[in-house]
Amino acid sequence: MSRVGKYPVAVPAGVTVSVDDGQITAKGKNGQKTLAILDTVTVDVSGGLVTVTPRRGRRNNVSKRARQAWGTMRSLIQNAVTGVSEGFVKRMEVNGVGYRAQVQGNVLKMNLGFSHEVNFQVPDDVKIVVEGDRNQTVLAVHGADNQRVGQVASEIRSWRPPEPYKGKGIRYVGEKILRKEGKKK
Repeated sequence: MSRVGKYPVAVPAGVTVSVDDGQITAKGKNGQKTLAILDTVTVDVSGGLVTVTPRRGRRNNVSKRARQAWGTMRSLIQNAVTGVSEGFVKRMEVNGVGYRAQVQGNVLKMNLGFSHEVNFQVPDDVKIVVEGDRNQTVLAVHGADNQRVGQVASEIRSWRPPEPYKGKGIRYVGEKILRKEGKKK
């Protein structure tokens, strides 16, 4: 069984964490993130550390639900603190002849082998940057919320997932695509 919850969350310089009224709020250079505290755990902020402890039940023992919420709440707090201090990044590669992407204003324009250009409206809480040289083949999705960054990256990838024969499509950097052998003559 994992014991992630027993490790305290370190609060870096430039980030303030406060607990009040059943909510925990983290503020930093990338914005503010608020989480509702689950009723089966208690959260304490002191000395630059955030500690999460499970609440004891009627017979002075910890329930299974409290142990589950203990590690989950600690991970959510860690993600909130990391998000407002450093942020999260998902990098994606665009592979294929003529495949490319560019950002114009608040719209990501992609040529993905369709008869038309794909326009993806970039949400306000996420920033998309096209990295790389003139080929424009690497996308970086930046944001303060790990779940939101992953969701936007997944939506972009869904336009053209990588295919197993030639490897064309949009894939995450470092993702392994199981390649298949083509037809034999």
